[in-house]
Amino acid sequence: MEVIIQLDQIIFSFINQELANPFLDTIMPYWREKTTWIPLYLFILVLAIVKLQWKKAILFLLFLAATIGIADQISSQWIKKSVERLRPCKNLQIKEDVHLLVPCGSGYSFTSSHATNHFAIAFFISFVLFPKKRIWRIALFLWAASIAFGQVYVGVHYPLDVTVGALLGMIVGWGVLNLYKKILARYTSF
Repeated sequence: MEVIIQLDQIIFSFINQELANPFLDTIMPYWREKTTWIPLYLFILVLAIVKLQWKKAILFLLFLAATIGIADQISSQWIKKSVERLRPCKNLQIKEDVHLLVPCGSGYSFTSSHATNHFAIAFFISFVLFPKKRIWRIALFLWAASIAFGQVYVGVHYPLDVTVGALLGMIVGWGVLNLYKKILARYTSF
């Protein structure tokens, strides 16, 4: 495990310090911010209403909210509080070297809730709204990955935090998606 932690810190230093440049320093603090994506979330809302009609759209939105809620609770309330890994910006061994671009955050680092939530969203949305459109799935997963990358770049998470967060998010998205499909199959009046 110690080797994994050392490798994680080496990759963190590469992303956070070696890749640092004025362009990404300007973009990444906003890119990883939830409010930046409000237009995308509104687009998804409108798309769901148009594509699924009202009843299915309401069910979709309820399950999307459940996806986010479950992903966030597992990551921020269960895992982070159990593992208690310090964020890079709070780790006394490397704190002075961290290229910190946003406030450090008060919670723990493992797993990244940003990565967990966004990968859960990407998984659920892509398989409900775009089940046969591989290009949209790729785009949504690249979007989630870019936000996860941003968390490392700005100095608040290690690569392992976002990698495991991404996997957790996809598992949550898959689980909620299967429940959603079962509900739709059971109630064909939707």
